This record gives sequence, C-alpha cells and structure tokens, in this order.
Amino acid sequence: MFWAKEDYTIDTSIEMLDVDTIHHYLSKEAYWCLGVPRETIETAINNSICFGVYLSNEQVGFARMISDKATFAYLADVFILSEHQGKGLSKWMMECIQDHPELKSLRRIMLATADAHGLYQQYGFKDLAKPERFMEINDNDIYQR
Repeated sequence: MFWAKEDYTIDTSIEMLDVDTIHHYLSKEAYWCLGVPRETIETAINNSICFGVYLSNEQVGFARMISDKATFAYLADVFILSEHQGKGLSKWMMECIQDHPELKSLRRIMLATADAHGLYQQYGFKDLAKPERFMEINDNDIYQR
C-alpha cells in the first residue's frame, strides 16, 4: 500500500525500508528496545506489516503491526526522526495504519507507550478496560545482556 501527502510518502513495501535507519533509531534512541540487535529487527520486520515514512527516498519514520490479520494486532516500534517531528507525520501514519485493508476489521489492537498517550487516544486507544485479565512476561534487560 502507498499513500502520498505533500513531500512525504508512506509505503508498506518491505523492500523500501532502510533497515540501517530503523535499527539505529531503535537500538540507540527508543527507550523500549535500546541495544536491540539488527538481526532481531530484521526478523521483526519480516514478520510484521510495516509502514515506512519517506521524504523522497529517505526513511524518516516507521511503525509495524504484528497481526494475525483476522482478530488481533499489536502496534510496535513507532517513530518519526526528530528533524521531521511536528509535521503531523505520526498522525498521518496512524490514519494510514487504520486505513490498511488487512487491519480494518480486527477485534483488538494493542500497544504500549510511556509518553504518547495523547496521540493514540485520538485514534481510539484507551486504557485497558479489564487490566486484571492481562498478563505479561517482560524482560526489559534482554538486549543489555
């Protein structure tokens, strides 16, 4: 899928992704996966629906949906490079994600965020209705060992 807006494009083609840019951002700047190995990022990309944000052919943003494409998805690794923030690209990317035909009829979409609640609330995300039903295994230091 492909969307265009002003000088920017969003594309779901894995072939377009700049894995070096994605890995650099996620391993060096993203609080949720500092130190993540490149091989882990490559595997994650290959097993997700990915959304690359581009200015010309330069990647400036990214998000991926982990999904069975029928009932459930998890939104992960969302970022816009700092020099392109403040231009509405995160909002536009969320609109494109919600417009993707394989993601329109899912029963549940989840995400985790420490600092972007306001963005995601604009697109229907809420606190867990019944958090007592959810459990997790969480190893925050896995990439530091």
